[in-house]
Amino acid sequence: MAAHPGSAYAFEFFGLKLFEGDSAEIVEVVDPLSYSVTLEVAGADPDGVLRAELEAASQLVSGADRPVSGSIGLIQRANGDFEQLIAALYENARYAGEVRILLDGKRLADLPPDSNLRGDGPVPVRILVEPGKQFRFGDVSIRDVDGRAYAADEQGLAVGQLAKSTVILDAEKALVMELEKSGHPFAEVSGRDIVADHARGVLDVSLTLEAGPIASFGQTAVDGSESVNSDFIARMAGVKQGEKYDPAALAAAEKRLRALEVFSSVTVRGSESLSADGSVPVQVTVSERKHRYLGAGATYSSTDGGGLEAYWGHRNLFGRAEKLRIEGSVSSLGTTAEAKDMTWRGAVLFEKPGVLGPASKFTSKLEVEQENPDAYRRFSVEAAAGVSYELTPEQTISVGVNVEYAKLTDSFNVNLETITVAVPLEYVRDTRDSKLNPTTGTRLALLVEPAYEINGGATFVKLRAEASAYRALDAEKKFVLAGRVAAGSIYGANLTSVPANRRFYAGGGGSVRGYGYQDIGPVSAAGLPTGGLSLLETSAEMRIGITETIGIVPFIDAGLVSPNQSFSGSEFKVGAGVGLRYATPFGPLRIDVAVPLNKGPLDPDYGIYAGIGQAF
Repeated sequence: MAAHPGSAYAFEFFGLKLFEGDSAEIVEVVDPLSYSVTLEVAGADPDGVLRAELEAASQLVSGADRPVSGSIGLIQRANGDFEQLIAALYENARYAGEVRILLDGKRLADLPPDSNLRGDGPVPVRILVEPGKQFRFGDVSIRDVDGRAYAADEQGLAVGQLAKSTVILDAEKALVMELEKSGHPFAEVSGRDIVADHARGVLDVSLTLEAGPIASFGQTAVDGSESVNSDFIARMAGVKQGEKYDPAALAAAEKRLRALEVFSSVTVRGSESLSADGSVPVQVTVSERKHRYLGAGATYSSTDGGGLEAYWGHRNLFGRAEKLRIEGSVSSLGTTAEAKDMTWRGAVLFEKPGVLGPASKFTSKLEVEQENPDAYRRFSVEAAAGVSYELTPEQTISVGVNVEYAKLTDSFNVNLETITVAVPLEYVRDTRDSKLNPTTGTRLALLVEPAYEINGGATFVKLRAEASAYRALDAEKKFVLAGRVAAGSIYGANLTSVPANRRFYAGGGGSVRGYGYQDIGPVSAAGLPTGGLSLLETSAEMRIGITETIGIVPFIDAGLVSPNQSFSGSEFKVGAGVGLRYATPFGPLRIDVAVPLNKGPLDPDYGIYAGIGQAF
């Protein structure tokens, strides 16, 4: 089948690509031949674990619903299966096992390559496995070429333990990795002597390590770059010439280059041989992705209405991974018909990596926004700029300057024009395995934001801390327990002196579900939220995977907002509910339904929230 190249057009709605021109190659099986297969495992296997592992290793079993290409294709698949099944037995410490494969009643080993197995129906295939007994480690010796001995127990090769082949391979990998971390780029297992003593049922293992020379990093070369500057790529890789070889530096370079978001693939490798000066040259290979993108998204809450957003961006504006993004959004759709009461936002964002070295990034934005929640009405123009620096792959610090002009009407019915200058300083430690759908790890964010409101002369400091943790309760990560807690306080000014949009609020889809947006906390005489000087929130979820793409999430949220730095006299509001998740490549689609457990006279009966990504 011939495929004709053409232009590809894509548009994203709710994160989904609606239109995209992609060519797909259809593979046609020549001379298709069907077969049926049975797997017979002798001996006791009470929990079925061995059978399951053998079935997982067998291409004959997993591919039984797909025809092969004639008799030759079936014989080739069976030959490959024989090796995989033997390997599966070794992984279970069974070195006396036997595997026989019969094709149409004939032993695979006796069939010539040009055999004709075609008959009236599917070819019957039988896989007969005699697992044999499990072996345990006997004498284990690990030495390098200079005679230095290594403790076998530390590598999991303890005498008497099950002698699984994977344990030996993992030990070899760990030994080589330790040598590489010590600056030996060409460390290897140069000798492996493994003897199975069938009479005693033990496996004797002797490994010989060869460290090779200690070397430093050499020059970094770049291959595959098109519009992204090659010198910039080499600098952002951050592998310093002359530093001692360390595989962790190569892994960090690869991660840093992927984070630029201009490449569809990145590999960073050391050369397989030393250069003339005794160093290890570094090779960076990249493949660029499309730099321009266009998208749209949508959210919905039964308490706050619908929302739409659209954005356009460029990932490589000047050839050094500079990002420009123009975005606009409108929300509160369906809750008001007056344009002056709508919530909308427009922003231009610019980002430049590497301003203070590979671990740094400059960000800036210009934003115009109008919002009209229950607590206040605001029109504002804000300019912000800042620099972030990656202390480690998990830890980042940032500092910036924000200047905001705002026209405000707060819940005390006071009309103000404010000019606020703030200097946010933030520390983030993030060990989550995924930012879109984490199953393990933690995230901690600490914010200190001194601010000065010029027109009113108020000086105050906003402090906020937020921590979340995730733990998978099973190996398949079908059950994930997630928790979050956040707290904050504002010091230096009373409630009315702090601009309304800079106070603390709680309630809504990203806070305490079951309540209206920002509706938790003290209220004015008119019954409108005033915001507060202190905040405390907590959430807990059990994320349960039903299928590969669908999950349910029972949850409970709680929060309070206080008009002062003390939480005394303030009431915790608690909401609970259940959510539905649908997994996509860009994160889970989320629908949550929640009810307030201690509903007040102004609180809704329930809340429905829809969006992209987990709640936290």
